[in-house]
Amino acid sequence: MTSLQSTPAESIATSDALEGLTVVSMAPNIPGPAAARRFAELGARVTKVEPPTGDLLSLICPPYYTWLREGQQVEVVDAKSPEGAQRIRELLQEADLLITSQRPAALQRLGLGWECLHADFPQLCQVAVVGSTGENAATAGHDLTYQAHAGTLQPPAMPTVPLADVGGAERTVSEGLAAIYTRSATGEGSYREVGLANVAMDFGRPAQFQLTSPGAFLGGGMPQYALYTAKDGDVALAALEPHFLRRLVDHLELTVDDRGVPTAEELEAIFLGRTAAEWEHWAKQRDIPLAAVRRAGGVQK
Repeated sequence: MTSLQSTPAESIATSDALEGLTVVSMAPNIPGPAAARRFAELGARVTKVEPPTGDLLSLICPPYYTWLREGQQVEVVDAKSPEGAQRIRELLQEADLLITSQRPAALQRLGLGWECLHADFPQLCQVAVVGSTGENAATAGHDLTYQAHAGTLQPPAMPTVPLADVGGAERTVSEGLAAIYTRSATGEGSYREVGLANVAMDFGRPAQFQLTSPGAFLGGGMPQYALYTAKDGDVALAALEPHFLRRLVDHLELTVDDRGVPTAEELEAIFLGRTAAEWEHWAKQRDIPLAAVRRAGGVQK
């Protein structure tokens, strides 16, 4: 039996850049929904298709799930049933782009393998979000294991951000737009893959090249680009460019070396004198890149 329950598209701030583009997403969890939201923000008409069991994210983090699906029509469809299969085909008949995150074999069983899709809907483009591409395509994994190989973990701490998942969402958008662009030249839809393990590796390049290693250029090795403790929290100082650094030095009357760089010890002592919010306000007034560190769990729309 097919459930044709649907929720109306909730309003989000959008541009009209992709007005007229229709996207169908059958990809749950984070990468697919985050990509779908981005397409909706850019003005595309997006339908999120969920199985009767729902999207796991709706159970483990309902507020994030709700935020991700804003601006989209949501339909619950049992794609394994004849009625559900028919409903999927109706949606694809009008779609420009399909986003999936199931393994290719699972899509084949549903009659949604690329060869079948391309034969039935020659103008449809597909972006398949997979774990890995190439020789590791059958290897099971998730964001944590992809980051483990990418060198972005610092055990025993768990990652603050699921880098492969959110990076994979942005890669899905760019691959989707590339497919649509190619279609404009060839008249035919195309199939593109996003390997989350590959994305993690690409996003991990700064760490792999030791740009962010402890004591490196972006790893705390420069006093003007570092974290400091304030009276009630922490601040992030990023006065990297010379003009920002000079402004910081002048306003705080800092002692500098022959490179014009202050010491971390002097900055540590100064930042302890005010709250993080006070420092952020002070820096904003003086056009200095400094921000109070927000703890995980503070939601910003």
